[in-house]
Amino acid sequence: MSDPRIKTMEAISRGVLLTARYNGQALTLAPHALFARRGDLFISALNLSKSWRSADERRLGYFKLAGLADVEVTEERFEALPNAATRLPKSDDELLLAVA
Repeated sequence: MSDPRIKTMEAISRGVLLTARYNGQALTLAPHALFARRGDLFISALNLSKSWRSADERRLGYFKLAGLADVEVTEERFEALPNAATRLPKSDDELLLAVA
């Protein structure tokens, strides 16, 4: 199973981290939601590869699913940011799957 969509949905439903490459950069992501925008799929995820000054400033980034490569599901669970999974960046985005 190498389809990034399936791996992303698995990680969201299980609440586990993903590793992937995005624009050539290796990332570890805590995927909170999968959503659609004008026919394209995106994930909202906390980028754990980014250096955050404090836990309070951590926020979700938005990644076009088609831009993710070498996607792998880990066994490492993550704690979702409060109320972040169902918050979408644009009002016409369609939520497809979110962490519980």
